[in-house]
Amino acid sequence: MPETITTKERQFLKTVEDLCDEIRSVIDTGMDSRTQSLQVRELSQKAGIWSFHHPPDLGGRPQPCLVELVLLHESLGSRNWTRLPGLLGPSPGLLANVEEPLRSNYLKPLLSGEKQAAFGFTEPEDVSQPTHGTIEGQNIRINGQKSYVTGGATADFINTLVEIDGYGPSMVVIDRATKGVVLQESFGSSDGSSHVYITFQDVCVPLANVVGTPGRGLPTALDQITNTRMVLAAQSCGLAQWVIDFAAKHVQAPHRSGTPLAAREGVRLRFSDMRIKGYAMRSSVYRTARLGDLGENVINEVIACKVFTTEGIGEIVDTAIQLVGGNALRTNHPLNDTQQLVRAWRLAEGASDVLRLNLARGFFDLGKGRL
Repeated sequence: MPETITTKERQFLKTVEDLCDEIRSVIDTGMDSRTQSLQVRELSQKAGIWSFHHPPDLGGRPQPCLVELVLLHESLGSRNWTRLPGLLGPSPGLLANVEEPLRSNYLKPLLSGEKQAAFGFTEPEDVSQPTHGTIEGQNIRINGQKSYVTGGATADFINTLVEIDGYGPSMVVIDRATKGVVLQESFGSSDGSSHVYITFQDVCVPLANVVGTPGRGLPTALDQITNTRMVLAAQSCGLAQWVIDFAAKHVQAPHRSGTPLAAREGVRLRFSDMRIKGYAMRSSVYRTARLGDLGENVINEVIACKVFTTEGIGEIVDTAIQLVGGNALRTNHPLNDTQQLVRAWRLAEGASDVLRLNLARGFFDLGKGRL
């Protein structure tokens, strides 16, 4: 925890820590997963954490800040709870600032849990042109494909990036049940998430389903992605703490050689590398959060944090596995599960090398951005 957090932020952290203690007592009872999820949600709602990502006028935290976001997600990561069901309500994502009719038809049902959303951004590699739409009166006719639509098989609607003729990239809300929306393929990935390929064949949706202004799709999407990248960075920092603690307990435990592994110089060197990297990760993330809360444009800093921390947690987990040995490669071993999870983070919300190129392009080609 940084020494510079305010009294308000310190109080928020105490709320999170107290909630985590209550949740731990629920988990320790060994109840079935559904009952546990319901109890976790009830405790989280009571503490005011479940709706953390909701807009303030819809029950969310008034004036949430990036430091609080980091405190929350780092705390959860440090307990290896990045995927604990029931703890956090859905994020509004691209719909955060929409007006009617999108607000009533999609945002409110999403936040209440009545509807689920997916994000259609990526085009398949073998497709020559992006998903495009043509305005016809008060409707848009859409054709194209999207790949890696996470949660698309169960989503009620897809926030989709569409190239609208005459306007450019735009975000459009498309009901999955709309005629012409076809799920081509469903598949899972190593982190446990599920995805689909979706084809849009003459899909007709109301013009009112455009999020914001037509032609502003990429800025709208990037606004949402920046916060999500910050969440991944905070989770990486928290999970790094959990992994380091796990490795520390292992190397300090009795060993068949008669001397704990922690007494060996080679082990101490590798363990120190883990702690150094974890310290640097936390320092970059908290500094970026503080700059953002002071009103700075931190898009470049967030990109740097996302790349550095998601690659850093991967290296920390790999080192921990090396210290623990072959048992850590067994199915369902905590470190093996963690490795599967964090490997996907280097691709989520912008692959590491793509983000590196974005930073370089901003500096060399556009003369913008600072770190």
